[in-house]
Amino acid sequence: MILDAAKSLIAETLKRMGARYDATVFDEWVLVSLHSGRSSILAYNGPRAENYQRRFAADVAPLQNEMTGKQLAIGDFEFAPDAAGTHFDACLRLGAASYLICNHTTKSMAQIRQSPNWLAAQKPFVELSEKFRADPLE
Repeated sequence: MILDAAKSLIAETLKRMGARYDATVFDEWVLVSLHSGRSSILAYNGPRAENYQRRFAADVAPLQNEMTGKQLAIGDFEFAPDAAGTHFDACLRLGAASYLICNHTTKSMAQIRQSPNWLAAQKPFVELSEKFRADPLE
């Protein structure tokens, strides 16, 4: 999959999740590429466009802790249940070196999961993971 198609698919999926949840699930997302220890931002959407990069390393730390020792295959995802505030909540591997990182900037995954609508909202996210498993981001 090419980057523009991936960005459109992600935006559409997050809207579908919000519709099923009856509120915003993730109000911020970042596409990152990790090559040989270097990372680069491929895309960002959210309320902190001006300053999210300054806090990126700190904000991604709880999610990195959840992923330590795990080898995510393309299409696999991980959540950081207690990553409150601007700390990132979810990660989905999109390609060989690319990842989608999602966040709700005022709630943790534990808070999001308290809603009975969370189960319905997960379906579009799982469908998104299957689309990237079938057609990884290049």
